[in-house]
Amino acid sequence: MTHGSLLLVDDDRQVLESMADWLRDQGLQLDTATGYANAIQLLGRKQYDLLLVDVRLQDGDGFDLLEQVRRNHPHTHVVLMTGYGNADSAVEALRAGAFDYLTKPLIDDELMMTLERAFTQRRVVEENHQLRKQLDKHHAMDSVVGQDPRMLRVFDMVTSVADTKATVLITGESGTGKSMIARTIHRQSSRAGKPFIEVACGALPENLLESELFGHVAGSFTGATGDKVGKFMQANGGTIFLDEIGTASPAMQVKLLRVLQELEFEQVGGAKTFKVDVRVILATNDDLSQAVAEGRFRQDLYYRINVINVELPALRERHSDIPLLAQTFLAELREDTNREVRAFSDEALLALESYPWPGNIRELQNVVERAVLLGKGDVITPGDLPREIAGGPTLNISRAGSRTLKEALEEPERQIILDVLESNNWNRNATADSLGVNRTTLYKKMKKLGLEDGKYAIN
Repeated sequence: MTHGSLLLVDDDRQVLESMADWLRDQGLQLDTATGYANAIQLLGRKQYDLLLVDVRLQDGDGFDLLEQVRRNHPHTHVVLMTGYGNADSAVEALRAGAFDYLTKPLIDDELMMTLERAFTQRRVVEENHQLRKQLDKHHAMDSVVGQDPRMLRVFDMVTSVADTKATVLITGESGTGKSMIARTIHRQSSRAGKPFIEVACGALPENLLESELFGHVAGSFTGATGDKVGKFMQANGGTIFLDEIGTASPAMQVKLLRVLQELEFEQVGGAKTFKVDVRVILATNDDLSQAVAEGRFRQDLYYRINVINVELPALRERHSDIPLLAQTFLAELREDTNREVRAFSDEALLALESYPWPGNIRELQNVVERAVLLGKGDVITPGDLPREIAGGPTLNISRAGSRTLKEALEEPERQIILDVLESNNWNRNATADSLGVNRTTLYKKMKKLGLEDGKYAIN
């Protein structure tokens, strides 16, 4: 028996009722529509697996309805039927996206075979779609690497907010992975099958940014030779990611506040108002609260976008993740470049861990890529790293004066241990692992250097 939801559309009431009765006798559940407008009305209320549509309707035609279904209900199949069929119109229908094109009078077996094929294909597509969603959700975090407690908190927050409609503001220094976190939120949400559109707000001047976001109509400004669909419309049903939002001009901030509140906008030079269904994620490396205090950023917009704040730590603050990230980048590059580089030496990893990484994850990735491409052996050594990294940290050691060498070296040792302790939230086990010493040695050094109570600070 054929299973699925069917909408039968024909403006000949006698034919409509006769076909509906026959299809119901075959065990089908269906609704009927007497024309184009009636069908659009029913489609607004209910989702159908299949439409069986007469091409000639008094208030439109089947091709118009096919276009609307393809645009607004892409997973719904449409079978067109006509009493005036020919080869050219059949080809036109299939090119327009119809599942099949039948000629009246319909043959019972041919009709049922077509419906069965349409419903079967619809079920297969839906099963594949659900499977992809499950796999995407399962692997959504795979591209985000981290075991540091700060990153684990970020992962928990991403999982909690992913499948909500709440606006998310991702903050953190440049290179900390804000775009990747935005994509992860999208992939873990129910919008994963819809578009993810990214806009670098800081890369465009204000007039071009407005056109990029909202689109424009032909002739609205010099060079606008045709209509343009903006990024908000392209992201309809999905997610739009606005990076570097702190660079938006005051005029653009007003426009963004409106679209975030009402999800409505007009194209540049246009009068028609468009309404969209989008999830908005924003990111900035700027301190927006400071920008508000200085009058550079609207307070009402700041409160509107700061609903959920995901704050990404700098790489120097997630010290224990550096080896893990470096090994991940190495594995990816080894696969992409076919280089036989299998590992880092202990000395190279120590150099990577000791460097402050002002460019964060992006800089680390570039350094690993450079080492893979320029290195001569199958193990990356300090000699394969840039000089400022291979040389280790620059420590501020004051002149020893009357102190012994042992006393003079205590200050930098204390500073190194304190930095790693703070990056691990004073977790001593994680700190010992990061420093490559056993826990007993770490405890003794902390006690000796006055760090055991967690209150020591270096000015």
